[in-house]
Amino acid sequence: MIDAIQCRAARALLDWTQQDLSGATGLSKVTIRAFEKGGEMRDSNRTLLRLAFEKAGVEFIPQNGGGPGARLREPLVE
Repeated sequence: MIDAIQCRAARALLDWTQQDLSGATGLSKVTIRAFEKGGEMRDSNRTLLRLAFEKAGVEFIPQNGGGPGARLREPLVE
């Protein structure tokens, strides 16, 4: 599951507003804003966030001693 920091980082990588993320997930802007400020979010909604970001090219980095994060996937070479 992604956390609020990863959510903000992924939006920044994509230059997405909270409204853009709302459109990509169907979640309300209020729900996204509350989550990014540290509020709780159901696992099913976190999954919606993760799937939308991954579809847009974001890869999430698990906590492995360096802390969790997000980065853009390298484009596929054809």
